[in-house]
Amino acid sequence: MTVQDDWIDIAALDEIAPRGARVVKTALGCVAVFRTAQDEVFALNNSCPHKKGPLAEGIVHAKSVTCPLHNWVISLETGLVEGRESGPDQASVATFGARIEGGRIFLNAAALRARSAA
Repeated sequence: MTVQDDWIDIAALDEIAPRGARVVKTALGCVAVFRTAQDEVFALNNSCPHKKGPLAEGIVHAKSVTCPLHNWVISLETGLVEGRESGPDQASVATFGARIEGGRIFLNAAALRARSAA
């Protein structure tokens, strides 16, 4: 991994299969990096808010991932859990900036540093 202008180069886009994911370990927990079928990348905390399921092992579809433990559907764009976007049952997962440049995936280092320990 290398750091470039506060972005961390984590992998080549081709290292993650379309509709796949990769786990990046940080000092404060794991981040799941997802690639959609349209070659977009998103980064979320790798832990479902329901039962802490490993989201990187979930099923990626459109711009969502389904938790492998109890089928909660989470937006890759917002981190919100489908059906629990507002109200007393609101649930979400932290998101982190991710981008593709020159066929490489970069994560926003400032966002990773700002995250709190679980």
